[in-house]
Amino acid sequence: MFYRNNMSLQINSKLPAVGTTIFTVMSALATEYKAINLGQGFPDFPMNDELIAKVNEAMQRGYNQYAPMPGLILLREALAEKIQLLYNNTINPDTEITITPGGTYAIYSALTTIIRTGDEVIVFEPAYDSYIPNIEINGGVAVTVPLTYPDYKIDWQLVRNNITERTKAIIINSPHNPTGSVIDKNDIEELKKIVADTGIFIISDEVYEHLIYDNLQHESLLKYPELFERSFVCFSFGKTYHCTGWKLGYCVAPASFMKEYRKVHQFNCFSCFTPAQVALTEYLKNKEAYLSLPSLMQQKRDYFIELMKDTKFDLLATHGSYFICAAYKQISNEADKDLAIRLTKETGVATIPLSAFYRNGKDDKVLRFCFSKNNQTLEVAAERLRKI
Repeated sequence: MFYRNNMSLQINSKLPAVGTTIFTVMSALATEYKAINLGQGFPDFPMNDELIAKVNEAMQRGYNQYAPMPGLILLREALAEKIQLLYNNTINPDTEITITPGGTYAIYSALTTIIRTGDEVIVFEPAYDSYIPNIEINGGVAVTVPLTYPDYKIDWQLVRNNITERTKAIIINSPHNPTGSVIDKNDIEELKKIVADTGIFIISDEVYEHLIYDNLQHESLLKYPELFERSFVCFSFGKTYHCTGWKLGYCVAPASFMKEYRKVHQFNCFSCFTPAQVALTEYLKNKEAYLSLPSLMQQKRDYFIELMKDTKFDLLATHGSYFICAAYKQISNEADKDLAIRLTKETGVATIPLSAFYRNGKDDKVLRFCFSKNNQTLEVAAERLRKI
């Protein structure tokens, strides 16, 4: 007979500082108060009907079992062709690309592949919220470097000041979430100088590669051989094709890195949703679907900026991603999280406080808005914000 004793089991948390994310909190509030959700980064407009049809067709044709662990080879070949077209880099689809369940997973797996206890990773803040927990759960140490306010550029001297003999990697994110800043050729040259003749890896988060505006060029690390040779470059189909719920992405890395990366991948996810891989293989032939994305999303950004002109928010510059940040010093001196909660409850518009993207909660009195929405959604949200 089994007897239950009075001693309860306890978990010694690997992430003791992590609680419920601000995204969960704000989305729940948005639902409770029937607010327009300009917080989380997902579109509220439909994705392409042709791509949906291709997924249905794939299921009807019987593509419903496990795909190979690295992903369908035909999809990887299509991605290699795209990389050659955009970044003039000849990638081996068999050994240098792995399909993953989303961009966040791709980043986690890259960090898990290389990080050992005590290794340091340079993280620029404000930072996408998964980076630091990903580092810490692998026994690493996140070394945070602040981006300059209000343009959110990288201070490369600060980076140099934080490099030590324990620095294992630097995480780059461009176009940047949450601020919409982008790295330029000068940043690339500075990065080259810093990592030259070192054992430093680079994790490049490029999930917003096609959401870049104002005739700027995306400076993918795939374009620069001396950087790619030390990099894991991570992408998202969800951001490109407005299907964030599919949770599909991919990682590109040199073959020797990818060999180790797949050791982590095969014992975690192993394989990704097969019908979507089949559909994406075909849909990637439609180059206009991703080449036209900057123009489409810039129109939404510019429309939102125009709608917000009569509010008391001061919109900061954004050149990429789904997001635009806004200072609110004309409105209130309260903490950004407090204002975000109050706006949701009283005004019916949910945002994300930028302090959530800093480990120490640094508060510059800035909120983040997502403009990847229907025009009508943006119009109603702006009308409500004008009343503040």
